[in-house]
Amino acid sequence: MAETDQASVLRQHEKQEILKLLLQHDHDGHDKSLSVVSILGFGGLGKTTLAKLVFNDTTIDECFPLKMWVCVSGDFELRNVLIKILNSALNPTNENFKNIETEQLQNRLRNTLQRQKFLLVLDDVWNEYQARWDDLKEILDVGAEGCKILVTTRSHLTATMMCTKYSNSYHLERLSEDDSFFLFVKTAFKEGEEERYPQLLEIGKEIVIKCGGIPLAVKTLASSLFSVVGKSKWEAMRGDKIWNLPQKEKDILPALEISYNQLPSHLKPCFVCFSLFCEGSEFFSFYVAKLWEALGFFPPPKENETMHDVSIQFLRELWSRSFLTGFIELSHGYSFKLHDLVHDLSMYAAKGEFQTIYPRSSKISPNARHLAFSDNILLDQAVIPTGMRTIIFPDEATNEAFLNKLVSRCKYLRFLELSNSMYESLPPSIGKLKHLRYLSLFGNKNLKGLPRSVCNLQNLETLNLNQCTELQELPKGISKLISLRQLHTTTRQLHFPDQEISTLTSLETLTFNSCDNLESLLKGIQLSSLKNLSLHDCGKLKSVSSHVITNLENLVIENCCELELSMSFGNQIPDLMLKSLAFKSLQQLVTLPRWLQGSVNKLHSLVIANCNNLKELPEWLSSMICLKLLVIEYCSSLQSLPDNLKNLENLLINSCPELCKRYQPGVGQDYDKISHIQKVFVGELEE
Repeated sequence: MAETDQASVLRQHEKQEILKLLLQHDHDGHDKSLSVVSILGFGGLGKTTLAKLVFNDTTIDECFPLKMWVCVSGDFELRNVLIKILNSALNPTNENFKNIETEQLQNRLRNTLQRQKFLLVLDDVWNEYQARWDDLKEILDVGAEGCKILVTTRSHLTATMMCTKYSNSYHLERLSEDDSFFLFVKTAFKEGEEERYPQLLEIGKEIVIKCGGIPLAVKTLASSLFSVVGKSKWEAMRGDKIWNLPQKEKDILPALEISYNQLPSHLKPCFVCFSLFCEGSEFFSFYVAKLWEALGFFPPPKENETMHDVSIQFLRELWSRSFLTGFIELSHGYSFKLHDLVHDLSMYAAKGEFQTIYPRSSKISPNARHLAFSDNILLDQAVIPTGMRTIIFPDEATNEAFLNKLVSRCKYLRFLELSNSMYESLPPSIGKLKHLRYLSLFGNKNLKGLPRSVCNLQNLETLNLNQCTELQELPKGISKLISLRQLHTTTRQLHFPDQEISTLTSLETLTFNSCDNLESLLKGIQLSSLKNLSLHDCGKLKSVSSHVITNLENLVIENCCELELSMSFGNQIPDLMLKSLAFKSLQQLVTLPRWLQGSVNKLHSLVIANCNNLKELPEWLSSMICLKLLVIEYCSSLQSLPDNLKNLENLLINSCPELCKRYQPGVGQDYDKISHIQKVFVGELEE
């Protein structure tokens, strides 16, 4: 049974009670402008799960035209909360609010909420400072009558402080023994399998009692026992000495510690890495995988298996053991989060080896090998141990002295994250970091060049120069980066060093972003190892070598309006390896290029967005036997889909007026042509 299904069964009564509180009217028959409903309870009871059940209920959609969800965690600084609320309210715009002054953020939020009837969820609030809440409440109190804020918190003081005249608190109780056992059985066994193991069920009942009615404890322990039919592991869990240790209010739940201790050895260091990131962070599999890979946590891949495949296996195993939550499949991986108690567990298990440095706890452990800094000012006083393997800089870092000292002292660095810093150059001594595998300079908008010594980093696997908008050119000698697998670049140079790049036999991924002066790419060369190519906002780019296209598995082309999409294939239909293709913001796209037929036996997903001149999808698209996902958004000229898309499993159509009308579920004239597809989303008809 899925996580949400279990929650809906066990918390149905609580869900209805919260809905009543959110939808009730005052005694005069008129809603007041703003009221707060708090879900109060200690960690692991399922406050967030309950809030999500309420948030996704259809009656909420009918009552509140605007819904916003913000994960607050330990961060109740006004500016940061404003940015999170705006991101939730205005998500489709993809605006970047980080560079906007706080006063402007306040005005923007007031204008967004003005006369709107909204529901705002503030999840996992710890703030106990009345003034901070008052400042935020004043900004929010501009909506229509009946606006509500739903808060989840472990703190009685927080719930009391956030009360208004028309507020209510709902105390979430522990699960009953019967409900706890129901959750345990559904998690530990396949459907119906429990009846074959009466002895395990008896042991399970005793384990459940020890969990004290806390769903998170029940679920994590049961997950670690899934498909384990030998009595010894069940008995060992029941008899673990950790259950007998005295517990303080903020201690790690014994069940979580037991589950961590039972993790396979290869997963423990991977899990502990999460302690480097702030509570409430959203994670993306491709970034986590790069960290794990750089630190050497992966075994050698098996035949026909990539490091990416290994990372996904590790993540899915952590998810199956309930260490990860909110696991969402994306086009090239997954996003996910950690429950706050599970994040606490990662910090506990780190034992000072992995450490995030905050202003309130700025002392660096002598055992530290992996550090993340939350604030730029902390770099001034930091004394870094020489054995560091990981350093993650804060945004807008400017401390050159610290960077120079770090590069000269930490000879064993493997992972260096300098994204969104303000440096104009890097120290030449960076070329001495012989063990460095990952270097990200993403968003360094002041960076004008790289020292040539960067090319001495022969173990470097990932170099990220995306959004380095002042970077004049890549350093000469880049062909010496013999281990490079991923290169992401923004550069102002006129000619890309195609010949040097052609010698990089390990290169798997190339990304070009806002390379405004490039007119051609990879001309006359072959990159047999290249599997992923992304082209974004390259306004003058006219041609890309067809030799490169034939080997690709994933291709993204976005806002490159001068690019010749025929790729010089003409009427030729080559044999392609392409599994995933995205065309976005391409005004020259009128129909799909013929060369795409060469991937008839391979193409798995096709995304087309913001292509307003696209008039048709060719009938041969229905011959794509592996095509499972089709996404079409903001293509106003597109009138119809090809018939007989029989293998398609997932279809999304949004902001395409004619398509939305013709394929509207149940009522559209052509809906019967897509009714066989498992998952269909068609946007609402525009008035």
